[in-house]
Amino acid sequence: MEKIDLKKQWKSLYQTKAGVIAAIDVPSLAYLMIDGQGDPNTSSVFQEAVEALFTLSYTLKFAIKKGPRAIDYGVMPLEGLWWADDPKSFHLAEKSKWKWTAMIAQPEFIGQAEVDAALAAASKKKNLPALDRVRFETLDEGASAQVLYVGPFADEGATIQRLHDFIDASGKKLRGKHHEIYLNDKRRTAPEKLKTILRQPMR
Repeated sequence: MEKIDLKKQWKSLYQTKAGVIAAIDVPSLAYLMIDGQGDPNTSSVFQEAVEALFTLSYTLKFAIKKGPRAIDYGVMPLEGLWWADDPKSFHLAEKSKWKWTAMIAQPEFIGQAEVDAALAAASKKKNLPALDRVRFETLDEGASAQVLYVGPFADEGATIQRLHDFIDASGKKLRGKHHEIYLNDKRRTAPEKLKTILRQPMR
């Protein structure tokens, strides 16, 4: 059976040194996505989205592993795009006004047909309210800057500002949405040990 390490395949995107800002070129990647709004710490909608995304991602993984392709790969980490209609809401941490897209990257060999089959299979096994909100979409971020932040989510602000300052000093402008990649599970990790890649597309 063929085994693929997607984090190694996309090393520049998912493996970076803490505190070191890097300019990267992000290729087009396919994601399972769910949109929502509200505080991710208290919103049941966000938790339902996360459960649906992981359930579907693992359903896809095992279908590919047992299917004719017989490829084994690790499910990728949870990621999120974050924004607000009024930027002040974001900077003032008015989380109830935050908008988000929760998402998980998928291997290149997965297409809409595989996603549709996995959705049907997952729906039969679990009654997950967010499953019918999942979409399969390609995200093309292109030129971006990113940094690995270690610590509680609430203290990300200074590192995000460093990221923005780096982009400004490079003669670039912010573009698109603030992107976070969660490398460990907050339910099983002390806040001071949480590892989050912060990414910002630029032009």
